Amino acid sequence: MSGNAAIEVAAAIIRRGDAILIAQRRENDHLANLWEFPGGKREPGETFEQCLARELQEELGVTARVGRLVHDVTHSYPERTVRLCFYECELLSGEPKPLDCQDCRWVPTDELRHYKFPPADDELIELLAK
Repeated sequence: MSGNAAIEVAAAIIRRGDAILIAQRRENDHLANLWEFPGGKREPGETFEQCLARELQEELGVTARVGRLVHDVTHSYPERTVRLCFYECELLSGEPKPLDCQDCRWVPTDELRHYKFPPADDELIELLAK
């Protein structure tokens, strides 16, 4: 990867009633302990949708239908640039478990602001809270 290439990440917006599923990053990860929308880095040859379905299975043990793209943002951190594509998703099977994250929980949209997220998620959180 060249120094200027953005890391491409797919993330899920999964709703249950008025709540959205969020996951807490592991202590040894970049942006450790922050909360995020579940997902992960796109691998070579994968579409964003394929990436997201794979990551949800690996991180949370769930099967999901990946729906429409809701938000696309590129954010530069001091050490890297990240392109995040957020998709609406529907759980098809499984109950989310923190397999590859510290924790996961269902949070009402009006409480998302009470959790510490990476700066790249700020715009989406504002959109969801409206």
